[in-house]
Amino acid sequence: MKIRLNPTIATMLLCTTVLVAMPKPANAFIGEAAVVAAISALQKFTGSALSSMTKTLTSQLNNSMDSLTNPNSVSSMLNKGFTQLSNYEKAGVAAQQRIADASNTAMAEFARRQQDTTIRDEHMMNPEFCTGIDGSQATQGASQSARTATRAIATITDSRGEADAGTPSYYGKGQGVASSMALHGRRYCSQEDVTAGLCSALSRLPNADQRAISLFGQDTLSADGGVDAANDYSTTLIQPVAPAALRGEQLTSTSGREAALRRRAYNARMSLSRYVMNFITSLEIPSINLTDVQKTEMQAEGMTVSDQASWLTSMSLEVNRRVSGVTWNKNLQQMPPATVMRELAIEQAQANYLALQTYRLGLFQSSLAATQVAQHEEESEAKRLAPIPSPNVNPGG
Repeated sequence: MKIRLNPTIATMLLCTTVLVAMPKPANAFIGEAAVVAAISALQKFTGSALSSMTKTLTSQLNNSMDSLTNPNSVSSMLNKGFTQLSNYEKAGVAAQQRIADASNTAMAEFARRQQDTTIRDEHMMNPEFCTGIDGSQATQGASQSARTATRAIATITDSRGEADAGTPSYYGKGQGVASSMALHGRRYCSQEDVTAGLCSALSRLPNADQRAISLFGQDTLSADGGVDAANDYSTTLIQPVAPAALRGEQLTSTSGREAALRRRAYNARMSLSRYVMNFITSLEIPSINLTDVQKTEMQAEGMTVSDQASWLTSMSLEVNRRVSGVTWNKNLQQMPPATVMRELAIEQAQANYLALQTYRLGLFQSSLAATQVAQHEEESEAKRLAPIPSPNVNPGG
């Protein structure tokens, strides 16, 4: 900042400088008092001028430093700078708020899409679920058909074992033997039988009534003789010939009543044994229509594809399809977690179903074991005790 001096003050300063610097003449007419007075006047004038100049400089400096009305003052410039910095800070805060709002909006949208995806996966129907339900329904239908078949076979075998009217042993054990031999020659004639003259030609299923493969050789018995062969094998295994029926006085006499009691016990044991074999046979009777997926599994296992199958075949196909089936295992790899949990629930339901069937067979086995124990104890007791003679009672006495 440039400071300008008053012209008068400048002239006085110049004169004072000349007088002070000028040498005194030897014959000077000016006395010392005049010089002192001039100097004193000059000092007063100079002090006043300097004081005025100092006030002017101070005012101008103060105006340049802290005047807010002066746009070029330091205070004005600092005020503008602080104001600008404050504006920058406000703008930064506003920008951060907008960034945070945008981030929150984006994250909320992402979370909503994730939730929608989870809901979709948890409620999405997998084709494998429908396939499993179809197979389970086919298996359950076959189970009901097997129960019906068990009752139908039991009705025939129980009547034969009891030698009811119309059965081979009704008139005697000889008739039962002749009927059994005739049935063997008609259905299961072997080469030895032909040589012995028991039958005229070799049968399509020679000796099938005495071979276990007739019952356990395949999961589904063929309709063209397979069911009959399995049933006849069970008959040969359990009761080839039924004893003759007790009739007339055989039932009314005292000894006949005891014989009838023992015959009923014998019939009960035979009925239990035959019922177990009938139950096994019924599980292999073709009784249900297979699904397309089950037919595909049969083809993959190298089996002869058929439209109908038994309960045992249907259940085996459902188990094997999940063990080695390519389609099921491929679908399993693509299943979301919720669908996998549903498939595990189906697997657990099938395991419970098989456990129930195993429990039912356990009941049969326990019944057979109890029967064997009772029969053994009865025979042991009969050997230990001497027969008690029957008293002669005189009705007229």
